[in-house]
Amino acid sequence: MAQPTTDANGHVEKIHWPSLIAAISAISAVGIAIGLGLPLLSIILEKRGISSTLIGLNAAMAGVASMVAAPITTKIAHTCGVARTMMFAVLIAAISAIGFYYADAFWMWFPLRFTFHGATTTLFILSEFWINEAAPPRRRGLVLGIYATVLAIGFAIGPLLFSALGSDGVLPFLVGAAIIMLAIIPIFIARHESPVLDTKPDRHFFHYIFLVPTATAAVFAFGAVSAGGLSLFPIYAIRSALTEAQAALLLTVMGIGNMAFQIPLGLYSDKLRDRRPLLTAMAVLGVAGSLALPFLIQNWIMMAVVLFFWGGCVSGLYTVGLAHLGSRLSGADLAAANAAFIFCYAVGTVAGPQGIGAAIDIAGNDGFAWALAGFFGFYVLVSICRMLFRSKRS
Repeated sequence: MAQPTTDANGHVEKIHWPSLIAAISAISAVGIAIGLGLPLLSIILEKRGISSTLIGLNAAMAGVASMVAAPITTKIAHTCGVARTMMFAVLIAAISAIGFYYADAFWMWFPLRFTFHGATTTLFILSEFWINEAAPPRRRGLVLGIYATVLAIGFAIGPLLFSALGSDGVLPFLVGAAIIMLAIIPIFIARHESPVLDTKPDRHFFHYIFLVPTATAAVFAFGAVSAGGLSLFPIYAIRSALTEAQAALLLTVMGIGNMAFQIPLGLYSDKLRDRRPLLTAMAVLGVAGSLALPFLIQNWIMMAVVLFFWGGCVSGLYTVGLAHLGSRLSGADLAAANAAFIFCYAVGTVAGPQGIGAAIDIAGNDGFAWALAGFFGFYVLVSICRMLFRSKRS
């Protein structure tokens, strides 16, 4: 299969659908498994009598794994190839997913979380690099909106599967592992179209974290809210007298909102000269939606309406932030920056579950909403500081 054609500047001239379909299909299969696995594992630990703080600590291992995997993923792909590295990561993730069922001791879940999320981090970094490289600059928001929409479908299907399969027995673990293994098919088919990393980045890995701070801070907030919220929302809902199935359906509604908003947000961001005000506006809406949760939790319909719109704003931080990053860099620098982007997401996934779990234990059930608002507020503060800094510099 041929590589996509590029212009004199090395930018893709038009959308190359075969590459995009392969990368998007692969990561979406993983998204379904993660959407199934996060609430599944939290509910099982809750049934075992594990505290919210320890559940959050275990979920935070996902972030630790991502922080370890992010700096080395580009180096491995440079040596082994993008497609081959992705297929190897699929195998590790599928084996780890089944391992949770057979791990009776709580401590065993920590290394399993590490291997599972280390592998999925590798898949996310290389898939998003592949997608960003295959996207024309003027259509990057649209392409990433399509990616985020399909991924959101996966995350919405995951909790829906959880509500249907429940948390008993080996079946949900086998289903999750089988879905992950499906990701290897599109990667293998399009392996010759995957981007080639024939040069190394010019800068040290950690330099890329601060190279585009508005994007990396956005994905930190997204990571904290998505990992902490998805892991601990079932517990928050159950302690608020909702059933396990109702909690799972609310997560599905939030995923549908995520799905519905990403293409419009991507198209709108393509029309902007600067995507940063849009990122700030979504964070402000995130604060408002978080603070509304304690007042709406007893009204399932109102909760569903708010979570529908709130889910779109939350995931918009990721989509628009990634588009902003892709508009600034290309080639090996983009691959390294994408790894730094995922690294910051990983830091958020450590801070989110641990911070939100501790907030619930300290402040009661409403601590869930207050902690979410705090993470969104952090991004608003970063955005204001950046605007003030730019104003003084100019």
